[in-house]
Amino acid sequence: MKKLSILLLVSVQMSLNAQDFVINASRVNDLMTALSAFKEEDNNSRVAFSDADLEGRAFVMQKMKEAGLEVSIDFSGNIIGRRAGLDNSLKPIVLGSHIDTVPEGGDYDGCAGSMAALEIAFTLQDLNITTRHPLEFIIYSNEEGGVMGSRALAGTLTEEAFKVVNSTGYSMGEGIVRLGGDPSRVKEVQRAEGSIAASFELHIEQGANLYQEDLEIGIVEGIVGIDWYDFRFGGFANHAGTTPMNNRQDALLAAAKFIQAVNEVALSVEGRHVCTVGRIQALPGAPNVIPGVVNLSLEIRDLSSEKMKSLFNMILERAKEIATASNVEVTYESIDATGAPAMTDASLKKIIEAQINKKGYSYTYLPSGAGHDSQEMTRIGPAAMIFIPSVDGISHSPREYSTPKAIAQGTEVMFQTLLATDSSKKY
Repeated sequence: MKKLSILLLVSVQMSLNAQDFVINASRVNDLMTALSAFKEEDNNSRVAFSDADLEGRAFVMQKMKEAGLEVSIDFSGNIIGRRAGLDNSLKPIVLGSHIDTVPEGGDYDGCAGSMAALEIAFTLQDLNITTRHPLEFIIYSNEEGGVMGSRALAGTLTEEAFKVVNSTGYSMGEGIVRLGGDPSRVKEVQRAEGSIAASFELHIEQGANLYQEDLEIGIVEGIVGIDWYDFRFGGFANHAGTTPMNNRQDALLAAAKFIQAVNEVALSVEGRHVCTVGRIQALPGAPNVIPGVVNLSLEIRDLSSEKMKSLFNMILERAKEIATASNVEVTYESIDATGAPAMTDASLKKIIEAQINKKGYSYTYLPSGAGHDSQEMTRIGPAAMIFIPSVDGISHSPREYSTPKAIAQGTEVMFQTLLATDSSKKY
C-alpha cells in the first residue's frame, strides 16, 4: 500500500509538472493540504465562528503577509489582502472565496478558490509583476451561513440577519465579533456600485456536469438565487397510547405530507429549479407522545426570482390545505440569510474563455446551482466565476474532492484571466 501511495504521488507530480503552468502547481496544492489541517477535533468541520475557523483564518493571514499583501479585517470579518498597482487611482480587481465549511463538510468548497487566489499573490511576487490595477484578495466571512461577508460588501446584510445562529451556537452578530469585526459598524463596509473593476472567484462545481463529461473548466453563466423559510406545524401533543388514530392533531404527520408536497410541486414545474426540506424537528420528541409541534426548513433555488416566488406560493397553498385537513396550524417566516439570482459579466466570461483556449483546456458554459459570494459581488461590479470538476459531483461532504491537476489548471486560468483583464482598456 505504501509503494502504491508513493507511485500515485509521483504520478500526480509528473502530471502537474507536464503542464505548462506559470503558477506554482505544487504550492497551491500544498496550501490546500495545509489549510485542511484546521478542523474541529470531533468532526471534519471548519464552521464559521468556530475555533477551527479562527485558526484557519490566522493561517491564511500569515500566508497573505508572506505573499507581500497588506492584510486587514473589515467590520464584517472579511480578510482583505491588498496589493498596490501601478495606478492606484484605478478601481481594484478582486479575487477570492471562503474557507468556512458546512458541518461535516469537505476540504475543497471555497478553499480551492481561496488558495488559488493566494497562489496568484505568491506568483505575482515570484515574478515581480505589478499590475496596473490595485488588487484585493478577499477571504469572505461566513459564506456557508448566509454569504455574510459579501452581503456586507454589497450592502444587503441587515441587522435582522445578525440574529441567525449557526451550528456553533453563536449568532451572526456574535460571530462577527469573534472574527475581529464590529456588527455596529458593518454598514461602513459597503462598497458603492461600480467601485470595483472586476471580481473573480474560482470554485469547485459541486455538481457532476464537468466530471461526467470529462471537461476541465466550467465558465459560470449565472448563480441561482436561494430563498430560505422556516415552517412550523402546530398540533396537539397527547398520549400516544390512549389517543385514537381518528382523534389526533399530529403535527409530524402533517409535516410529512408537506415534505411530500414540496417534492410534488417541484416536479410539476418544468425547469432546473430545486426545492428542499433539509431540517426537521419534532417536539416534544418522545416515542410515546404524539408530536405537537414540528419545525422544518424549506429552501428554493433557481435563476429566476419570479419563478422562486411562484414555487413558494404553490408550496404555501399546499401547506395550508394539508394543515386544514390535518386539523393543525401552519405558520412560516422568511429567513434573511440568502441571495438573489445573479448573472455573471459577459465580457469577463469571454476573457476567461480566451485564456482557456490558449491553454487548450476543454470547457463548457453552465449555471451554478449553488450560491456563492460572487452572487453578491455582481451588485458592486462585473463578476465572473471559474468552475473546476468535483469528483463524482460530491460536495458538502468529507468525500468532496477535486484533483491537484484540476486545482492547478483552474488557478492558471484565473491567473491568466487576471492579467488579461488588468491589461484591457475596458477595465
